[in-house]
Amino acid sequence: MLFQVLDYLSVLVFALTGALVASRAQLDVVGFAFFAALTGVGGGTLRDVLLDRNPVFWIADPWYLAVAAGAAVAVFFFAHRLESRYDALQWLDAAALAVAVSAGSGIAASLGEPWPIVVVMGMVTGCMGGLTRDVVANEVPMVLRQGELYVTCAFAGSCVTAALDVFPAALAALACAATVFGLRAGSLALGWRLPVYKAQPKRRE
Repeated sequence: MLFQVLDYLSVLVFALTGALVASRAQLDVVGFAFFAALTGVGGGTLRDVLLDRNPVFWIADPWYLAVAAGAAVAVFFFAHRLESRYDALQWLDAAALAVAVSAGSGIAASLGEPWPIVVVMGMVTGCMGGLTRDVVANEVPMVLRQGELYVTCAFAGSCVTAALDVFPAALAALACAATVFGLRAGSLALGWRLPVYKAQPKRRE
């Protein structure tokens, strides 16, 4: 039940980000629904396929698609009231990332997967929906913004889930989500960065 709730919340918030991207591209309401569903279920779909969970979560329970469609319609009618749709997109995406990573890594842990798989599943669930959204919209993916913490946030949160595997699932999920959102918020608001690779100029002989 815990992970089902997390999946619903993840689909809802990621769907809102997909619909916001559709609003920036000035699409019709069907385009909004497409982007919302693509973003909302993308990461979880890949997770379930890799973990051989049959059927995939939104096929077993089509209400996930209804949640995504509802988010799309809401954004279609109210996105124009936002002062900055890009700022809203970034912060909603940070919240969605936190929930999705905790869901993905928690599901893998609940299935008894070893810690490397727990970490990878958390990263896949958190990152792939947003990555697909940005690629289809022909925008620079948030996961590739130079210097920003994004995949690092998913990795850190997934490691927290793996480390707290012996504790109650709800505690591990909360700690994971707090870690992911805290790091992502620090990157957005305070400019937290990791060193990036810089090519060295060739030496002249």
